[in-house]
Amino acid sequence: MNTLIPRYLFTAVWVANGLLCKVLDLVPRHREIVGRILGEDHALALTRAIGIGEIAMAVWILSGIQSRWSAWAQIAAVMTMNVIEFFMVPDLLLFGKINILVALAYSGWVAHTGLFAKPHNDS
Repeated sequence: MNTLIPRYLFTAVWVANGLLCKVLDLVPRHREIVGRILGEDHALALTRAIGIGEIAMAVWILSGIQSRWSAWAQIAAVMTMNVIEFFMVPDLLLFGKINILVALAYSGWVAHTGLFAKPHNDS
């Protein structure tokens, strides 16, 4: 499989969630999740900070630098966020507790593409 296509798709996921959902606050549910977990007082600022981190992840993925570490970082971030949300705010998740299955599927795809698939020349 050409690794450029998954790289662009993974980048799009992080940009959409980071920039659109969190930094621009176009999906208030993300701010509500952060507020419930970390406190309402600074929910918007913390949500935007998380979004900036997600945008940084997108830039890292797109760069192709240390792609194996990038894959591990994606898996760790996605699973950590989703496990916390599963237990603390399942009512705010898009698919409720089933969201964890989406996280597992995404993490599995990242693992397959970034850790286990044979590397290919993308040029």
